[in-house]
Amino acid sequence: MGDTGHPERDAEWNRSARHETETERLDRNWADLLQELRVVQTGGQLLTGFLLILPFQQRFTELPDFQRDVYLVTVGLAVAATALIIAPVSLHRVLFRQHARRSMVAAGHRFAVAGLSLLGLAVTGVILLIFDAVLGPPAGAVAAACAFVLFATLWGLVPWMQRRRAERSDPDVPAPRPAPARSGPGT
Repeated sequence: MGDTGHPERDAEWNRSARHETETERLDRNWADLLQELRVVQTGGQLLTGFLLILPFQQRFTELPDFQRDVYLVTVGLAVAATALIIAPVSLHRVLFRQHARRSMVAAGHRFAVAGLSLLGLAVTGVILLIFDAVLGPPAGAVAAACAFVLFATLWGLVPWMQRRRAERSDPDVPAPRPAPARSGPGT
């Protein structure tokens, strides 16, 4: 999941079909990215908060070593996912008014992809921990494998396949049309 397969074609299409300038396209991309991150931030933060309170439960000390290890790895993944998903906000604050929208969009994209990947692994760890504690190790392994396949498919394989399909000429993408003549003072 790189930044884009052919950024020059994307920029040209946006100029032709949307009549967008490069700055308008970057502003739209940044707004789209922030909206996507708003969707995932709450879930990631809730998961992290839930995991952080578990050690304060009475029976936590009774966990076998394997479950404690899974818990600690899962907490690490959840914290790292939360940090990556929130990182574009910090990036924006540091680069505010620096005219660095292109680098913000590119870095924000990379943070979002990495954060989603770690969030999927963290949720898989939670599934492993819960099923292992409730039904035993075999059920934990099966449930975690199913969760991993689900996330890998929905968050990785399906988007990748859609992207490949779109790259082979997606019929839903309108053909570029000429920009309308602009009128204004001096024309």
